[in-house]
Amino acid sequence: MKKCRQCAKPATVHITEILDGQAQEIHLCESCAHDYLQPADENDSVDNAETVALKLKEVANEEDLLELDHIVCPNCGITFREFRSQGRLGCPHDYVVFQQELTSLLENIHGELQHCGKFPKQAPDSSQRQYELIKLRNQLRQAVEQENYETAAQLRDEIQTLETEQAEAGSGKED
Repeated sequence: MKKCRQCAKPATVHITEILDGQAQEIHLCESCAHDYLQPADENDSVDNAETVALKLKEVANEEDLLELDHIVCPNCGITFREFRSQGRLGCPHDYVVFQQELTSLLENIHGELQHCGKFPKQAPDSSQRQYELIKLRNQLRQAVEQENYETAAQLRDEIQTLETEQAEAGSGKED
């Protein structure tokens, strides 16, 4: 879930504005959207102050983007700003170089840093078993932390069964 660009609340209103021929997405919570969409009264100094503050924030965002041009991947030469404009990283090393920027970007876009989705249906059985083992080990760790030992014992047994099946499948391929 995306966050409001004005505050930390979840964005519920998504606006696309065309400024100077370029599309700009604006994500706002309900209260900030109400303020944003109200026509500004020229005589109201509070609204003018808010408009000036918004403009200053946009300039600060542009300065932040210029600062991101100085962060360059030594392997592929891509800058974080280039990544933001293209939507693609240049090489696997970029995840390390841009870790801080990617972390905040992913958290802003998805609201989470860990992917909890599905795996491809075409994935080989070994990949699916490996995914299941990772998931079960995380659940086991959580059960132990919560001192839920009965659940932990069941998860331990499931992990052992999967590991045994994986070892048997691996030895079957070598023959």
